[in-house]
Amino acid sequence: MRPALSSAALAQLRQQRPYPAVTVLMPTHRREPDNAQDPVRLRNLMAAAKEQLQADPAVTRETRSEVTEQLDRALGEVDLAHAEDGLVVFAAPGEHQVWSLGRTVPERVVLSDTFLTRNLVSAHAAERPFWVLAVSADRASLWSGTTDRVTEEEAGAFPLTRSLEDPDAERKERIGDLPSTFSDELTRQFLRDADSAMSAVLASHPRPLYVAGEAAALALLGDVGGVAAKAAARIPHGGLARGPADAVGQAVRPFAEARAEQDVADVLAELDRARGRRAFAAGVDEIRQNVATGRVALLAVEENYRETVRDTGEHLNPAEPGDLDALDDIVDDIVERSLDTGAEVRFVPDGTLADVGGIASALRY
Repeated sequence: MRPALSSAALAQLRQQRPYPAVTVLMPTHRREPDNAQDPVRLRNLMAAAKEQLQADPAVTRETRSEVTEQLDRALGEVDLAHAEDGLVVFAAPGEHQVWSLGRTVPERVVLSDTFLTRNLVSAHAAERPFWVLAVSADRASLWSGTTDRVTEEEAGAFPLTRSLEDPDAERKERIGDLPSTFSDELTRQFLRDADSAMSAVLASHPRPLYVAGEAAALALLGDVGGVAAKAAARIPHGGLARGPADAVGQAVRPFAEARAEQDVADVLAELDRARGRRAFAAGVDEIRQNVATGRVALLAVEENYRETVRDTGEHLNPAEPGDLDALDDIVDDIVERSLDTGAEVRFVPDGTLADVGGIASALRY
Protein backbone atom coordinates (compact mmCIF):
# COMPACT_ATOMS: atom_id res chain seq x y z
CA MET A 1 0.00 0.00 0.00
CA ARG A 2 1.07 3.55 -0.61
CA PRO A 3 2.56 6.08 1.86
CA ALA A 4 0.98 9.30 3.08
CA LEU A 5 -0.68 11.50 0.48
CA SER A 6 1.43 14.40 -0.80
CA SER A 7 0.39 17.39 -2.88
CA ALA A 8 2.32 16.03 -5.87
CA ALA A 9 0.68 12.61 -5.58
CA LEU A 10 -2.76 14.18 -5.31
CA ALA A 11 -2.17 16.33 -8.40
CA GLN A 12 -1.16 13.23 -10.36
CA LEU A 13 -4.22 11.32 -9.19
CA ARG A 14 -6.55 14.15 -10.20
CA GLN A 15 -5.43 14.13 -13.82
CA GLN A 16 -7.97 13.04 -16.41
CA ARG A 17 -7.58 9.47 -17.65
CA PRO A 18 -8.88 7.37 -20.53
CA TYR A 19 -12.31 5.99 -19.71
CA PRO A 20 -12.90 3.98 -17.61
CA ALA A 21 -10.98 5.06 -14.52
CA VAL A 22 -12.32 2.76 -11.80
CA THR A 23 -12.48 3.73 -8.14
CA VAL A 24 -13.35 1.13 -5.52
CA LEU A 25 -14.02 2.36 -1.98
CA MET A 26 -14.47 0.08 1.01
CA PRO A 27 -14.57 0.63 4.77
CA THR A 28 -12.13 -1.67 6.55
CA HIS A 29 -11.51 -2.72 10.15
CA ARG A 30 -8.38 -2.79 12.29
CA ARG A 31 -9.38 -5.45 14.79
CA GLU A 32 -11.16 -8.74 15.26
CA PRO A 33 -13.89 -9.78 14.90
CA ASP A 34 -14.97 -7.01 12.51
CA ASN A 35 -12.01 -7.47 10.17
CA ALA A 36 -13.09 -11.04 9.37
CA GLN A 37 -15.66 -9.66 6.93
CA ASP A 38 -13.19 -7.50 4.98
CA PRO A 39 -11.78 -10.13 2.55
CA VAL A 40 -15.28 -11.21 1.48
CA ARG A 41 -16.49 -7.63 1.05
CA LEU A 42 -13.44 -6.78 -0.99
CA ARG A 43 -13.89 -9.73 -3.33
CA ASN A 44 -17.55 -8.81 -3.78
CA LEU A 45 -16.71 -5.19 -4.57
CA MET A 46 -14.07 -6.19 -7.09
CA ALA A 47 -16.59 -8.52 -8.72
CA ALA A 48 -19.11 -5.66 -8.83
CA ALA A 49 -16.52 -3.43 -10.53
CA LYS A 50 -15.92 -6.08 -13.18
CA GLU A 51 -19.66 -6.48 -13.71
CA GLN A 52 -19.99 -2.73 -14.29
CA LEU A 53 -17.16 -2.90 -16.82
CA GLN A 54 -18.90 -5.81 -18.55
CA ALA A 55 -22.26 -4.01 -18.69
CA ASP A 56 -20.93 -0.64 -19.89
CA PRO A 57 -21.35 -0.33 -23.70
CA ALA A 58 -18.72 2.44 -23.77
CA VAL A 59 -15.99 0.01 -22.66
CA THR A 60 -14.41 -2.04 -25.44
CA ARG A 61 -13.50 -5.67 -24.95
CA GLU A 62 -9.78 -4.87 -25.07
CA THR A 63 -10.09 -2.05 -22.52
CA ARG A 64 -12.26 -4.18 -20.26
CA SER A 65 -9.63 -6.92 -20.27
CA GLU A 66 -6.85 -4.42 -19.47
CA VAL A 67 -8.69 -2.73 -16.59
CA THR A 68 -9.81 -6.09 -15.20
CA GLU A 69 -6.17 -7.18 -15.14
CA GLN A 70 -5.24 -3.99 -13.28
CA LEU A 71 -7.98 -4.67 -10.72
CA ASP A 72 -6.61 -8.17 -10.17
CA ARG A 73 -3.10 -6.79 -9.67
CA ALA A 74 -4.39 -4.25 -7.18
CA LEU A 75 -6.25 -6.98 -5.30
CA GLY A 76 -2.98 -8.88 -4.97
CA GLU A 77 -1.36 -5.83 -3.33
CA VAL A 78 -4.05 -5.23 -0.71
CA ASP A 79 -2.80 -6.06 2.79
CA LEU A 80 -5.89 -6.45 4.94
CA ALA A 81 -3.78 -7.82 7.80
CA HIS A 82 -2.62 -4.23 8.37
CA ALA A 83 -5.87 -2.51 7.37
CA GLU A 84 -6.80 0.87 8.79
CA ASP A 85 -10.30 2.37 8.47
CA GLY A 86 -10.73 2.71 4.73
CA LEU A 87 -9.43 1.23 1.48
CA VAL A 88 -9.26 2.93 -1.92
CA VAL A 89 -8.36 1.07 -5.11
CA PHE A 90 -7.76 2.89 -8.39
CA ALA A 91 -7.51 1.09 -11.74
CA ALA A 92 -7.35 2.40 -15.29
CA PRO A 93 -5.73 1.26 -18.53
CA GLY A 94 -2.05 0.72 -17.75
CA GLU A 95 -2.13 1.54 -14.03
CA HIS A 96 -3.47 0.73 -10.59
CA GLN A 97 -2.96 2.07 -7.07
CA VAL A 98 -3.96 0.97 -3.58
CA TRP A 99 -4.39 3.41 -0.69
CA SER A 100 -5.06 2.61 2.97
CA LEU A 101 -6.70 5.43 4.91
CA GLY A 102 -6.97 6.09 8.61
CA ARG A 103 -10.54 7.20 8.01
CA THR A 104 -13.65 5.32 6.97
CA VAL A 105 -15.07 5.62 3.44
CA PRO A 106 -18.44 4.74 1.92
CA GLU A 107 -18.71 1.46 0.02
CA ARG A 108 -18.81 2.42 -3.66
CA VAL A 109 -17.69 1.48 -7.16
CA VAL A 110 -17.38 4.38 -9.61
CA LEU A 111 -16.47 4.39 -13.32
CA SER A 112 -15.47 7.78 -14.70
CA ASP A 113 -12.70 9.55 -16.62
CA THR A 114 -11.03 10.59 -13.35
CA PHE A 115 -10.33 8.80 -10.09
CA LEU A 116 -12.54 9.69 -7.13
CA THR A 117 -10.01 11.42 -4.87
CA ARG A 118 -12.31 13.28 -2.51
CA ASN A 119 -11.94 10.62 0.21
CA LEU A 120 -8.14 10.82 0.02
CA VAL A 121 -8.29 14.60 0.36
CA SER A 122 -10.69 14.32 3.29
CA ALA A 123 -8.53 11.73 5.05
CA HIS A 124 -5.39 13.78 4.45
CA ALA A 125 -7.04 16.92 5.82
CA ALA A 126 -8.53 15.08 8.79
CA GLU A 127 -5.20 13.63 9.91
CA ARG A 128 -4.11 17.06 11.19
CA PRO A 129 -0.52 15.88 11.77
CA PHE A 130 1.39 17.39 14.67
CA TRP A 131 4.70 17.05 16.51
CA VAL A 132 5.22 16.27 20.17
CA LEU A 133 8.52 17.19 21.80
CA ALA A 134 8.82 15.31 25.10
CA VAL A 135 11.67 16.45 27.34
CA SER A 136 13.32 15.42 30.57
CA ALA A 137 16.72 16.21 32.08
CA ASP A 138 18.41 13.35 30.21
CA ARG A 139 16.25 12.62 27.14
CA ALA A 140 14.40 14.58 24.47
CA SER A 141 12.24 12.59 22.06
CA LEU A 142 10.24 13.52 18.99
CA TRP A 143 6.81 12.04 18.27
CA SER A 144 4.71 12.28 15.13
CA GLY A 145 0.98 12.33 15.77
CA THR A 146 -2.34 12.33 13.93
CA THR A 147 -5.91 12.14 15.17
CA ASP A 148 -5.63 8.41 15.87
CA ARG A 149 -1.99 7.48 16.46
CA VAL A 150 1.38 8.66 17.76
CA THR A 151 4.74 7.16 16.78
CA GLU A 152 8.28 8.05 17.80
CA GLU A 153 10.41 9.64 15.08
CA GLU A 154 14.15 9.24 14.70
CA ALA A 155 14.61 12.41 12.70
CA GLY A 156 17.53 14.79 12.67
CA ALA A 157 19.26 14.67 16.06
CA PHE A 158 16.37 12.92 17.81
CA PRO A 159 16.29 11.24 20.21
CA LEU A 160 18.77 13.25 22.27
CA THR A 161 20.17 11.61 25.40
CA ARG A 162 22.80 12.36 28.02
CA SER A 163 24.08 10.99 31.30
CA LEU A 164 22.99 12.69 34.52
CA GLU A 165 26.23 11.75 36.25
CA ASP A 166 28.30 14.85 37.02
CA PRO A 167 32.02 14.03 37.28
CA ASP A 168 32.46 17.10 39.49
CA ALA A 169 29.51 16.38 41.79
CA GLU A 170 31.60 15.34 44.82
CA ARG A 171 33.57 18.59 44.80
CA LYS A 172 30.38 20.66 44.44
CA GLU A 173 28.75 18.77 47.30
CA ARG A 174 31.78 19.42 49.59
CA ILE A 175 31.51 23.16 49.02
CA GLY A 176 27.70 23.23 49.06
CA ASP A 177 27.36 24.18 45.42
CA LEU A 178 25.35 21.24 44.03
CA PRO A 179 22.56 22.79 41.93
CA SER A 180 19.17 21.18 41.27
CA THR A 181 18.87 19.26 38.00
CA PHE A 182 17.03 22.01 36.13
CA SER A 183 19.34 24.81 37.23
CA ASP A 184 22.44 22.89 36.22
CA GLU A 185 24.29 24.38 33.23
CA LEU A 186 24.69 20.97 31.57
CA THR A 187 20.88 20.52 31.64
CA ARG A 188 20.44 24.02 30.21
CA GLN A 189 22.78 23.17 27.35
CA PHE A 190 21.02 19.84 26.77
CA LEU A 191 17.61 21.49 26.45
CA ARG A 192 19.13 24.24 24.32
CA ASP A 193 20.30 21.51 21.94
CA ALA A 194 16.80 19.99 21.97
CA ASP A 195 15.35 23.38 21.12
CA SER A 196 17.74 23.78 18.18
CA ALA A 197 16.99 20.29 16.90
CA MET A 198 13.23 20.90 17.12
CA SER A 199 13.61 24.23 15.31
CA ALA A 200 15.33 22.42 12.45
CA VAL A 201 12.51 19.86 12.22
CA LEU A 202 9.86 22.61 12.16
CA ALA A 203 11.75 24.50 9.47
CA SER A 204 11.76 21.51 7.12
CA HIS A 205 8.43 19.94 8.18
CA PRO A 206 6.17 22.61 9.71
CA ARG A 207 3.33 21.28 11.88
CA PRO A 208 1.63 22.33 15.10
CA LEU A 209 3.85 21.46 18.05
CA TYR A 210 3.04 20.26 21.55
CA VAL A 211 5.77 20.18 24.17
CA ALA A 212 5.50 17.83 27.15
CA GLY A 213 7.52 17.40 30.32
CA GLU A 214 7.45 18.15 34.00
CA ALA A 215 6.87 21.80 34.85
CA ALA A 216 10.54 22.56 35.61
CA ALA A 217 11.65 21.08 32.29
CA LEU A 218 9.09 23.12 30.35
CA ALA A 219 10.10 26.30 32.16
CA LEU A 220 13.78 25.76 31.37
CA LEU A 221 13.01 24.86 27.75
CA GLY A 222 11.18 28.17 27.45
CA ASP A 223 14.14 30.03 28.95
CA VAL A 224 16.82 28.58 26.66
CA GLY A 225 15.05 28.67 23.27
CA GLY A 226 12.03 29.64 21.22
CA VAL A 227 10.11 26.48 20.31
CA ALA A 228 8.15 26.37 23.58
CA ALA A 229 6.77 29.83 22.85
CA LYS A 230 5.59 28.65 19.41
CA ALA A 231 3.94 25.49 20.74
CA ALA A 232 0.20 24.97 20.37
CA ALA A 233 0.21 23.84 24.01
CA ARG A 234 2.57 23.03 26.84
CA ILE A 235 1.63 19.76 28.54
CA PRO A 236 2.91 19.50 32.14
CA HIS A 237 3.25 15.73 32.17
CA GLY A 238 6.54 14.10 33.14
CA GLY A 239 7.82 10.69 32.14
CA LEU A 240 6.88 10.89 28.44
CA ALA A 241 10.35 11.35 26.96
CA ARG A 242 10.75 7.57 26.90
CA GLY A 243 7.15 6.89 25.88
CA PRO A 244 5.46 4.60 25.32
CA ALA A 245 3.50 5.91 22.33
CA ASP A 246 0.14 5.17 23.97
CA ALA A 247 1.03 7.32 26.98
CA VAL A 248 2.15 10.21 24.75
CA GLY A 249 -1.04 9.90 22.71
CA GLN A 250 -3.27 9.92 25.78
CA ALA A 251 -1.54 13.01 27.16
CA VAL A 252 -1.82 14.93 23.90
CA ARG A 253 -5.29 13.78 22.81
CA PRO A 254 -7.36 16.36 24.75
CA PHE A 255 -5.25 19.17 23.30
CA ALA A 256 -5.42 17.77 19.75
CA GLU A 257 -9.20 17.33 20.01
CA ALA A 258 -9.58 20.89 21.25
CA ARG A 259 -7.53 22.07 18.30
CA ALA A 260 -9.74 20.10 15.87
CA GLU A 261 -12.86 21.67 17.38
CA GLN A 262 -11.29 25.09 17.09
CA ASP A 263 -10.45 24.43 13.42
CA VAL A 264 -14.16 23.77 12.71
CA ALA A 265 -15.13 26.89 14.65
CA ASP A 266 -12.63 28.91 12.61
CA VAL A 267 -14.16 27.64 9.35
CA LEU A 268 -17.67 28.58 10.48
CA ALA A 269 -16.47 32.00 11.60
CA GLU A 270 -14.87 32.62 8.20
CA LEU A 271 -18.11 31.63 6.47
CA ASP A 272 -20.02 34.05 8.71
CA ARG A 273 -17.61 36.84 7.80
CA ALA A 274 -18.10 35.98 4.13
CA ARG A 275 -21.87 36.34 4.59
CA GLY A 276 -21.32 39.75 6.14
CA ARG A 277 -19.32 41.02 3.20
CA ARG A 278 -21.62 39.31 0.66
CA ALA A 279 -18.90 36.93 -0.50
CA PHE A 280 -20.68 33.71 0.41
CA ALA A 281 -21.97 30.89 -1.78
CA ALA A 282 -23.73 27.63 -0.92
CA GLY A 283 -25.11 24.64 -2.81
CA VAL A 284 -23.38 22.66 -5.55
CA ASP A 285 -24.80 24.70 -8.45
CA GLU A 286 -23.80 28.13 -7.11
CA ILE A 287 -20.42 26.96 -5.85
CA ARG A 288 -19.55 25.11 -9.06
CA GLN A 289 -20.10 28.34 -11.01
CA ASN A 290 -17.84 30.29 -8.66
CA VAL A 291 -15.17 27.59 -8.72
CA ALA A 292 -15.12 27.80 -12.54
CA THR A 293 -14.17 31.49 -12.34
CA GLY A 294 -11.61 30.98 -9.56
CA ARG A 295 -13.58 32.97 -7.00
CA VAL A 296 -13.67 30.37 -4.22
CA ALA A 297 -11.13 31.09 -1.46
CA LEU A 298 -12.43 28.62 1.15
CA LEU A 299 -14.54 25.55 0.45
CA ALA A 300 -16.19 23.81 3.40
CA VAL A 301 -17.74 20.38 2.83
CA GLU A 302 -19.38 17.91 5.19
CA GLU A 303 -17.28 14.75 5.23
CA ASN A 304 -19.85 12.40 3.71
CA TYR A 305 -21.87 14.84 1.61
CA ARG A 306 -22.37 13.70 -1.98
CA GLU A 307 -24.68 14.66 -4.80
CA THR A 308 -25.45 13.01 -8.15
CA VAL A 309 -26.58 15.57 -10.74
CA ARG A 310 -27.19 16.16 -14.42
CA ASP A 311 -25.32 19.05 -16.01
CA THR A 312 -27.64 20.98 -18.34
CA GLY A 313 -24.86 23.28 -19.47
CA GLU A 314 -26.16 26.19 -17.43
CA HIS A 315 -27.16 24.58 -14.15
CA LEU A 316 -26.85 21.38 -12.16
CA ASN A 317 -30.13 19.56 -11.63
CA PRO A 318 -30.82 16.48 -9.49
CA ALA A 319 -30.31 13.33 -11.58
CA GLU A 320 -33.07 10.84 -12.18
CA PRO A 321 -32.47 7.23 -11.09
CA GLY A 322 -30.65 5.28 -13.80
CA ASP A 323 -29.49 8.40 -15.69
CA LEU A 324 -26.33 7.16 -17.46
CA ASP A 325 -25.22 10.72 -18.23
CA ALA A 326 -25.36 11.86 -14.61
CA LEU A 327 -22.29 13.10 -12.78
CA ASP A 328 -21.92 10.53 -10.02
CA ASP A 329 -20.40 12.84 -7.42
CA ILE A 330 -20.24 16.50 -8.35
CA VAL A 331 -18.82 17.25 -4.89
CA ASP A 332 -15.61 15.43 -5.82
CA ASP A 333 -15.34 17.52 -8.98
CA ILE A 334 -15.88 20.73 -7.00
CA VAL A 335 -13.22 19.75 -4.46
CA GLU A 336 -10.68 19.01 -7.19
CA ARG A 337 -11.38 22.21 -9.14
CA SER A 338 -11.15 24.24 -5.94
CA LEU A 339 -7.73 22.76 -5.19
CA ASP A 340 -6.63 23.52 -8.74
CA THR A 341 -7.46 27.21 -8.28
CA GLY A 342 -5.62 27.45 -4.97
CA ALA A 343 -8.65 27.40 -2.68
CA GLU A 344 -8.41 26.08 0.86
CA VAL A 345 -10.58 22.96 1.20
CA ARG A 346 -11.79 22.02 4.67
CA PHE A 347 -13.93 19.02 5.62
CA VAL A 348 -16.22 19.33 8.63
CA PRO A 349 -18.33 16.77 10.54
CA ASP A 350 -21.66 15.77 9.03
CA GLY A 351 -24.46 18.11 10.10
CA THR A 352 -22.17 21.12 10.60
CA LEU A 353 -23.47 22.77 7.42
CA ALA A 354 -27.02 21.39 7.56
CA ASP A 355 -28.53 24.87 7.21
CA VAL A 356 -26.86 25.36 3.81
CA GLY A 357 -27.16 21.87 2.41
CA GLY A 358 -23.78 20.39 3.31
CA ILE A 359 -21.44 22.61 1.29
CA ALA A 360 -20.51 26.29 1.50
CA SER A 361 -17.76 28.66 0.43
CA ALA A 362 -16.18 32.01 1.12
CA LEU A 363 -15.39 33.91 -2.08
CA ARG A 364 -12.35 35.97 -2.96
CA TYR A 365 -14.51 38.82 -4.31
